[in-house]
Amino acid sequence: MRKTKIKSRQNQPKVPTRLETMDLVHPHAAGIDIGRREIWVSLPPDRAGETIRCFGTFTPDLESLVQWLLENRVDTVAMESTGVYWIPLFELLEANHIQAYLVNARHIQNVPGRKTDVLDCQWLQKLHRLGLLNGSFRPDAEMVILRTYLRHRAELIQHRAPHILHMQKALQQMNLQRHHVLSDITGVTGMQILRAIVAGERDPQVLAGFRQSNCKADEATIVKALTGSWREEHLFTLKQSLDLFDFFTVQIAVCDTEIERQFSAIKPRWDAPDDLPPLPPVKSGSKTKNKPAESTRQELFRIVGVDLVAVTGLSASLTQTIVTEIGTDMSKWSSVKHYASWLGLAPHNDISGGKVLRSRTLKTGNRAGQAFRQAAASVTRSNSAFGAFYRRKCAQLGPAQALVATAHKIARTVYFMLKYKVPFEDIGAEGHEIQQRQRELTSLQPKAAKLGFELTPKEAALVPTPA
Repeated sequence: MRKTKIKSRQNQPKVPTRLETMDLVHPHAAGIDIGRREIWVSLPPDRAGETIRCFGTFTPDLESLVQWLLENRVDTVAMESTGVYWIPLFELLEANHIQAYLVNARHIQNVPGRKTDVLDCQWLQKLHRLGLLNGSFRPDAEMVILRTYLRHRAELIQHRAPHILHMQKALQQMNLQRHHVLSDITGVTGMQILRAIVAGERDPQVLAGFRQSNCKADEATIVKALTGSWREEHLFTLKQSLDLFDFFTVQIAVCDTEIERQFSAIKPRWDAPDDLPPLPPVKSGSKTKNKPAESTRQELFRIVGVDLVAVTGLSASLTQTIVTEIGTDMSKWSSVKHYASWLGLAPHNDISGGKVLRSRTLKTGNRAGQAFRQAAASVTRSNSAFGAFYRRKCAQLGPAQALVATAHKIARTVYFMLKYKVPFEDIGAEGHEIQQRQRELTSLQPKAAKLGFELTPKEAALVPTPA
């Protein structure tokens, strides 16, 4: 038999005796699973004594939780963003100088097996200790306060809107077709007519006398539109809807007062001079429903150092929403691409084998991204650079994708304005077309040279003059 030669042990590759372990990024990290009635906390396994403990959700329980973390030398924690239950604990941790990471629940999917609160807090602690979790973005404390007021104001406006529909319905049921002669039921003429009807006035001639001079419909048409059947049940509905509309209007005004107070309390985030330069006049044709106080634009300029309202498509209302959602420190994002991705304005590509299998924009509830989309929708027909960009993209991609692309462009503009403190200058639609033509020529020249051709401008044909 042929004998096989056995290799010596010295020539065989060395097998490692143990696998390399991952380095600990946060050695003093804890994991917290937050529920409606109880909170489970997991400490690092090297701590003496009990490392997993359950706490209640009352304020004394939260204070005991924070004290327990401090006693065990915990300097950072990770928690899921569960509803609004995390907010009191998050603020208490910040007050005690413990860095809190608010993580997305989709990023911490547990390993297959039975899911319990104890396992969740342990899994959070383990992932955070190894540095595998990224905290969600949250503005500074002053912006969070202002953001709370603005979000509440938006909810008040949403709660008021259905009562306008209720008033329209009551009028329609009495065949008072005021919507055919007045474009806005809550305008000056519309509200005067509504209050007169609720006060007991039934004469259409008297009601038509409240017509303003800028109303397109004539008085005779308004008299016909305000002639109907005055049924008591519909008048009752109209009165209550008007009272609720007025109630929410008063609450919005009170909220605006608190917003102005908070604006004045925020210090400038840049080296502001003693005398700020005057702002240019408001953009022509700018009409914003439910607009904030007149001082909002000046306050935003004082805080951030640039006039964001000057950007085409952005109003004072949209600007204050954007600033409170993204803050003033653009260094929170590593690049403008990460910033656009966080806003939900960048495409999400599924790549495999070096090929893009699928590209789409992910659904997101980001309020700043929604504000940029509203700004993009307002420039579609404008003679601005953003308007020309939208129309060009609309011809290539369609209206839906063109709107997102335009919102992305406006968002990048705001990013560079806040980061480098540069003012906005609109080059107009014509300037945009010139820039686009230059880009196309720059990209065609290397292609022509590669194929052995040379680009030369075509001379204009000479038109012979008549004899």
